Amino acid sequence: MKIIALDVHRTFAQVAILENGKIRDAGRLELENEHILSFAERLNVEDEIVLEATVNTKAILWLLSPFVSRVVISNPLLVRAVAWAKVKTDKIDASVLAKLHASGFLPEVWMPDEETERLRRVVAERVQLVSQMTRLKNRIHSVLHANLIPPYNASLFTKRGRKWLEDQPVAQDQRRVILRHAGELDRLGLELKQIDEDLAQTALQEPRVRPLMTITGVNMIVALSVLAAIGDIERFSSPEKLVSYFGLNPRVRQSGDKAAYHGRITKQGRSHARAMLVEAA
Repeated sequence: MKIIALDVHRTFAQVAILENGKIRDAGRLELENEHILSFAERLNVEDEIVLEATVNTKAILWLLSPFVSRVVISNPLLVRAVAWAKVKTDKIDASVLAKLHASGFLPEVWMPDEETERLRRVVAERVQLVSQMTRLKNRIHSVLHANLIPPYNASLFTKRGRKWLEDQPVAQDQRRVILRHAGELDRLGLELKQIDEDLAQTALQEPRVRPLMTITGVNMIVALSVLAAIGDIERFSSPEKLVSYFGLNPRVRQSGDKAAYHGRITKQGRSHARAMLVEAA
């Protein structure tokens, strides 16, 4: 069995191979589908691949998994903490990954299945759309405030609010800005509606959504966001592990005979899911 470590970059990966206790440099692998598949055909089913979690890790995982016994994904932050060195090159990084895995000290991360990954993409897309719409609304309010126009006494971004907006006494260039932002809001609103319909269909097919929605403040979007972040709940050995995954556990500092100090939450882990839970609370 060989351990093949990939130090992954944007366009290439530095390869190191550990076999029979000896490690050797295997050059660079171009990160394109045809090159990865050609590389995979030279592997054995007993081999193991190890690489750090990064942007293109999932694509590499799906391409190489059928050719080897296991693909291991490491936590890059914890790897750096374990294997800190003053001399750092791509070849050294790849060798360190292989050696840590062989010794059993490699900090691994869980990789989601295809359905969980799809749900994460849709939830992330929705977050981005809502953020863009919030910025556009703030820009419209900013123009109104700059012209000393008092706030509208109802929802500004309705048909009635739009009519009120068009009647406000502002300069022609600022009116153009307002109407452009309002038109962009309409377009993004239609995209948001389509995403929400997609999520609603997913919620109907996901039995874990309904129990979560019995919790006060948790709606369909919050429930799906949490499920997308969790994936397989069985991978958490205790409730405390799950709380830590969301970064909702307090920081703890204790040394020697001093009493433990509990500070603010760590805010480590899935930031969007944590924000949704805080908002629901």
